[in-house]
Amino acid sequence: MSRSAGHLIVSTLENAGIERVYAVPGESYLDVLDGLFDTSIETIVARQEGGAGFMALSESRLTGRPGIAMVTRGPGAANAMISVHTAYQDATALVLFVGLVPIADRARESFQEFSLPEWFSSTAKKVIIVDDEHRAGDLTAEALRIAASGRPGPVVVGLPEDVLVRMTETPDTRPAPIAEPQPSAADLESLTTRIGAAVKPAFVLGGDGWHEGHGRALLDLAASAGIPIFCDWRAYDAVPHTGPAWAGWLGYGRAEAVAAGYGDSDLLVFVGATRSDVASDGYTRGFDAQTVVVGLDPEATQHAGRIDQQILASPRSFVTALTSAAHSTSASVDAATLRGGRGDGWMTSRSAVQSQVAQHRPDAEVAGALSRTGVDLGVAFGILDDRLGGSAVLAYGAGNATIWGHRFIRHLQPASLVGARNGAMGLAVPGAVAASLVFPERRAVAICGDGDFLMNGQELATAFAHGAKPLVIVVDNGVYGTIVQHQVNHYPGRPSGTRMVNPDFAVWMSSFGGHGERVERTEDFEAALDRALAADGPALVHVLIDSDLMPPAADEIAV
Repeated sequence: MSRSAGHLIVSTLENAGIERVYAVPGESYLDVLDGLFDTSIETIVARQEGGAGFMALSESRLTGRPGIAMVTRGPGAANAMISVHTAYQDATALVLFVGLVPIADRARESFQEFSLPEWFSSTAKKVIIVDDEHRAGDLTAEALRIAASGRPGPVVVGLPEDVLVRMTETPDTRPAPIAEPQPSAADLESLTTRIGAAVKPAFVLGGDGWHEGHGRALLDLAASAGIPIFCDWRAYDAVPHTGPAWAGWLGYGRAEAVAAGYGDSDLLVFVGATRSDVASDGYTRGFDAQTVVVGLDPEATQHAGRIDQQILASPRSFVTALTSAAHSTSASVDAATLRGGRGDGWMTSRSAVQSQVAQHRPDAEVAGALSRTGVDLGVAFGILDDRLGGSAVLAYGAGNATIWGHRFIRHLQPASLVGARNGAMGLAVPGAVAASLVFPERRAVAICGDGDFLMNGQELATAFAHGAKPLVIVVDNGVYGTIVQHQVNHYPGRPSGTRMVNPDFAVWMSSFGGHGERVERTEDFEAALDRALAADGPALVHVLIDSDLMPPAADEIAV
C-alpha cells in the first residue's frame, strides 16, 4: 500500500494505542494533520504550544502511555520547550513532534529555521529527524519506545516538510513491547534482611508508574511490617492517604515534622524516586541512612549520596514481587522477616504527625496570624477536600498558592495528581483539561495562583472546544508569592518586580460560557464552591486573599 510518510507516522501512533495528540497546527506538518483526519486518534487543538506540551505530559503521567504533542518550526518549538524540560526533569514519557523546514532549505536561515539537535539535545533522551520517508514508521516507534523505557523522558522528533509528503510502501510498524526489569530472588532476600534489621526503616515513593494501584498493596504490606511510607514532592498519589503507614510528603512546603521523620530513618528504600535536592531539603537530610534505590534507571540520575543496594525494577514489578515474596512460604522473605524485632511505634508516630499536618484548620490558627482580609485558605481548602472526598484528579501550577492544596487535599486513588516537579509554572489549567479528557467520569481540578493561571489560562478555550469540564481554583494575591517570600527573607523592605494587576477571572470564565465565581470572604466560599461543582461544564472559583499571606508554616507541628 502506497501512502505518505506523514500518514505512516499517524498509523504507527494508532498501532501504539495512542488515543489523543495535543497540537498547535502548523504548515510544516500538514500531511500529519491530514493523516489524523481519518484515524481513531483525537486531535486536541491547543491555544499555545506550552499548553499542548503540558497536556501531553499530563496524559502520560495519568496513563503510563507516552504523551504526544505536535508543534511547528522555530517559534512553536520554542514555546514547547517548557514541557520538554519538565518531562526531562520529572522523568515522564513525552514525544514532541516538530515540523521542520524542507531539507533543501536547511542552513540558509530560511523562515523559522532552527537546529533541532542543538536546541534539545541537552534536555531530551534523544532527538530524531525523519529524513527518510521509508523509515518514518520505524523512527516513530523508536521514539515511543525510548521515551517510555528505562528512566522515562522526552524524545523530540523532527519532521521535514518535504519528507512528510513523499510516498512509501513500507508496511505498518508496530512498536515493540517495553522490557520491564524484574527484581531477582537475591535482590528481595537482601532487601528483606536489611528491612528486618533496621530500627527506623522507611519507604520513599515517587515518580510515574503508580497507575494500577500497586501503591495500596505496598501500603498494606508496610503497615503489616511497621514501616512508614513517605512520598516525593508532587508524586504523593502513589499511595492512598490513609492507614497507619502513610507518613506524608517531602519537598517544597513540606512540614518540618514530616521531614524530620525522613531524616531520622536509618534505612531509606526509594521506589521510583531518588534522594534529590528537593526531597532532601537541598542535600541536607537523609544522607546517613543506609540506602536502597529501586527504579528503572541504572545510572540513578538525580540521586545524591550513598547507594547500598540498587534494584532495577518498575514500581509495578517491584511491588508485585515483594508482596508475593512477603506472603510466600520462604522463611527468608516472609512478612515476619520484614518486621524483624520492630513494634509499631516508629510507624505510628510518623502517621500521627502526618494526621496533624493534614488536619483542616484556619490559617490564623496555623501561623499565629492576626485577622486578614480576603479568604482564609485553611478553611477553604478544608471544605474543598471534604467535597472532593479523595477521588478527584488534581493538577497543580507552581508557587505558594498550591501549598494549601498539597497540605489539606487527600488522594485515595492512583493516577490522581499532576504537578510539575521541576517547578514550571503554567501546568495547572492544561493539566486539568487533559485529566478531564482522560478521565471524563472523574472530577478534574486545577489549583493555581493568579500568576500561574495567566500563563496558560487560555487553554480553557481548549476545554470548551473538546468537552473537558475542569474546575479551576485561582488563588489571587496580586503578587508572585513565592518570590515575594524569598524577597522578604533576603531583601526585606525592598519589594521589586513581583506585583501584578489581574482581571476578574470569574467574569473571564463566564465570557466563555462557563461558570465563574468570585469570592472575597471566607464565609462565602462554601456556597460558591458548591455552585461551581454543580455546574455542567468548566467552572472557576476566583479566590481573593491578602497579598501578605504566606503558606502554612512548615514547623507548626511538633515532632
